[in-house]
Amino acid sequence: MDLVTGSTGFIGNVLIRKLIDRGRKVRAFLRTTSDTVALERLPVERVTGNILDPQSLKEAFHGVDTVYHMAAKISIMPGEDQSLRKINLEGTRNVIRACLDAKVKKLIYTSTIHALKEPSMGTTIDENMPYDPENERGEYDRSKAQASIEVMDAIDKGLYTVVLCPTGVLGPYDWRLSALTQTFLDFYNGKMKMAINGAYDFVDVRDVAEGHILASQKAKPGSNYILSGQRVTMQEMFGMLEEATGIKAPGINVPFWLAKAYCTFTPAYYRLSGKTPRYTNYSLCTLQSNSVISHKKAIEELGYDPRPVKQSIEDTFKWFKDAKIIT
Repeated sequence: MDLVTGSTGFIGNVLIRKLIDRGRKVRAFLRTTSDTVALERLPVERVTGNILDPQSLKEAFHGVDTVYHMAAKISIMPGEDQSLRKINLEGTRNVIRACLDAKVKKLIYTSTIHALKEPSMGTTIDENMPYDPENERGEYDRSKAQASIEVMDAIDKGLYTVVLCPTGVLGPYDWRLSALTQTFLDFYNGKMKMAINGAYDFVDVRDVAEGHILASQKAKPGSNYILSGQRVTMQEMFGMLEEATGIKAPGINVPFWLAKAYCTFTPAYYRLSGKTPRYTNYSLCTLQSNSVISHKKAIEELGYDPRPVKQSIEDTFKWFKDAKIIT
């Protein structure tokens, strides 16, 4: 029996699909308030609870062999966020304790590439980079870094743990419409009038999910892996979007200094409007950050094999149509 926290999320629901395809029995751990559209018609056992409620974890983990811990709060907003730290760090501590109490065999933890210390530009980011709980970029990065360290340390308590660090995730089955997926929809609907120069590493959600399963099968206890894909510039990304949709890419590039000035005011807008943050200094700086990222270790030790970004984009628009998100 496998259990997935964050089961209704982007990576979570795709992982569940892959586990089911392999004939695994899957238990989806979800909150009572979760939107379960991503799990519709999937033969999965549903258990409600909260990673901040140790008792609900203890009951849900009973009889489970492998826990895939994906539940987290993601934020690109500036400033401190106590709820984010509570969910990402305290919630992970509760998951570790519950695994030990229930004698779970393996804990596969979904971290992020942003949990690793970023080296200077031009230096390849790989698994030799330490986790950075003092990262100045944001509370999300710090909380995930600290949680990753504690998951790695749990090996000393007798728990078989593996930490995985995906890069920018894209692809089909994103029912919640993440910022990147929403950008694709904006492009399709003619709302993208300008572009920003930059580059980043993007990876297909299906390859990230596959990487989790490979890690559960082949990874050594206490190991960590980067699950990256392909580094593409924003110009290349818009070219792929144009080819996939037949819609002309924006021809105007916003200077970085102007975009940064604009992002000074966006946090206040998002807080007042209640809309999901998309354009902040965090997201802007990500496109200007070091995105030379290696997944060589995952290839050599796990058999990880990510597909090209172009294919991911094409499959995303096919899913948009199949899911009737676009016509």
